Amino acid sequence: MAVDRRMPASLLRLHFHDCFVLGCDGSVLLDDTINFKGEKNALPNKNSARGFDVIDKIKFVLENECPYTVSCADILAIAAREAIVLSYGPRWRVLLGRRDGRRASFYGANNELPSPTDSIENITHKFRCKGLHRKDVAALSGAHTIGETQCKFFKERLYNFNNTCRPDPTLDPTLLKELQNLCGKVPNCGSPNSSFDANLTALDHFTPFIFDNNYYTNVEHKRGILSSDHALVDDQTTSFLVKEYSQNQDLFFNDFVVSMEKMGRIGVLVGQQGEIRKNCRRVNYY
Repeated sequence: MAVDRRMPASLLRLHFHDCFVLGCDGSVLLDDTINFKGEKNALPNKNSARGFDVIDKIKFVLENECPYTVSCADILAIAAREAIVLSYGPRWRVLLGRRDGRRASFYGANNELPSPTDSIENITHKFRCKGLHRKDVAALSGAHTIGETQCKFFKERLYNFNNTCRPDPTLDPTLLKELQNLCGKVPNCGSPNSSFDANLTALDHFTPFIFDNNYYTNVEHKRGILSSDHALVDDQTTSFLVKEYSQNQDLFFNDFVVSMEKMGRIGVLVGQQGEIRKNCRRVNYY
């Protein structure tokens, strides 16, 4: 964190992207090879997922102290928890004993992860497929109270929302102007200049590095950056929770902890179902 203030959000996102594809098995950490196509270059991760080097450093130290003992999947789960604690967020119990998978899913990374442009129906469907529900959608979305996102993930809201040649009318006008300046202004219905795609903006402009409930206040006041953020107000259950969490940070923290514990149990491998990788970037060779 001292070197990179964005890292807590990146580590949390890495754990989330791991668990939603093949379960919490460290599959997101595997590099591509000549005969193997991993998840790192899938659309949601390419030039976006970060923190791999941090996991590598942790793994290197652990392997020197106690070889083949702590899985990469467990490292991801613990690192995500510590990242939130260090950002003044809640602590939760991380159950250990996950084994690392020997495969990854490029297709799964492209199709099973919630997209920033998904409707609330698509988001809840993808969560339901993982054993999570609408309350988990609302609570885990609060992770957007820290971190940053690239223009490419929300630029359609700024220029051509739903092919209308107009900005998203639900976006706060002041925020809209700020984001258009950041992502490049486009006359009429022109295509946004892709050279601005990698430009970054905080998901929470008020306390971008503190894990708090400001995200929900932003969503209530039309200052959610991503379409998926604003989508929370399109559903009666999630809309109610947005209001509750904006008024009660303790309630948000409690529900976030419950949802993180549930997410950390998705598709866990145990015993002979997996292995403990010596290097998180590749499977072991015997």
